[in-house]
Amino acid sequence: MTKNSVLKGVFLVAIGATSYGMLATFVKIAYGEGFTTAEVTTSQFIYGIIGILLLNLIQKIKNKNTTPKATKKNILHLMLAGTSLGTTSLFYYLAVKYIPVSIGIVLLMQTVWMGVLLEMILEKKLPSTQKIISVIIVLVGTVLATNLINNEIQLDWRGIMWGVLAAASFTTTMFTANRVATTISSTQRSLYMLLGGAVIVFTFALFTQVTPFNFDIFLKWGIIMALFGTIIPPMLLNAGFPLTGIGLGSIVSALELPVSVMMAYTLLNEKVDPLQWFGIVLIILAIIIMNVNFKKTAKDLH
Repeated sequence: MTKNSVLKGVFLVAIGATSYGMLATFVKIAYGEGFTTAEVTTSQFIYGIIGILLLNLIQKIKNKNTTPKATKKNILHLMLAGTSLGTTSLFYYLAVKYIPVSIGIVLLMQTVWMGVLLEMILEKKLPSTQKIISVIIVLVGTVLATNLINNEIQLDWRGIMWGVLAAASFTTTMFTANRVATTISSTQRSLYMLLGGAVIVFTFALFTQVTPFNFDIFLKWGIIMALFGTIIPPMLLNAGFPLTGIGLGSIVSALELPVSVMMAYTLLNEKVDPLQWFGIVLIILAIIIMNVNFKKTAKDLH
C-alpha cells in the first residue's frame, strides 16, 4: 500500500465520518419545524434507496455487467443485516428528540465497548489488556461527556434508553456489514442493506404516524438526510477502509464525535462545558489506544 493510497483512504474516511457527524443536528432542526421521526426516517431511506439504485446503475454500465451479481441468499442475508441500519436510525433519532445532540452522539459511541463485548461473546475469549484499558477510558469519558457528575443536569431517561439502544444496534451493523456477502460490490451491498432497513422504518411509520404524513419533508430535509446519512458515508467508508485498514480507519472515523458536538454547539446553541470536551477527548483517545499496534510501533522506532 503506497503512502498516497493511505492518504486517500484517510481523506475518504474523514469525509464519510464528518457527514455522519452532521446528521443529528439536521434531525433536531427538522423536529423544530414540526416533522416527526417517521417522516424524517422515511424520506431519508426513500431518497437513499433511489440514490444507491442510481449508483448501482452507473456501476453496471461502467463495468459492462462484469460485476458479480448478488445471489438470492446474498440478498436475504444483506436485508436481514440491514434491519439494524433501520433500527439504528430510528433509535438515534428518537434519542435526540429527548436529549441534546452532543449527549446523543456520546451514547452512540458506546459501540466501542459494546463491540469489545460482542467480540468476546462470539470468539469466546477474553479481550486484550489494551482493549480493557480502552473500555475503561470510554466509560470515564462518557461520564464526563454526558455531564453526569453535575447534579443540576437532568437528562430524560427516554433519550438515554434510545441512545444506548442505538449504540447496540450500530454495533450489530458494524459487525454484520464486514462479514455478510463481501464478494459482491459495495454499492449492491449498500442497496440491499438499505432495503432491509427500509422495512423497519416503513413499519415504524405505519404504526406511529398518527397525523397525516407531511410530504414537505421530501422538499426540505429528505435529500440532506439521505446524502449525509445513507449515501455519502457508506460509499466513502467502504472505499476508504480497505486503503487505511481497520485500525487507522477507526481512528479517523472518530472525527464523527467532535464534528457532531461542534455542529450542535454552532447551529443549535447547545452548551458544552470544558469537562464535557475533556470527556469527548478521552473517548477519542480510547479509540486510538484500541486500534494502535504498540508492539509494531515500538519495533518501527528502533
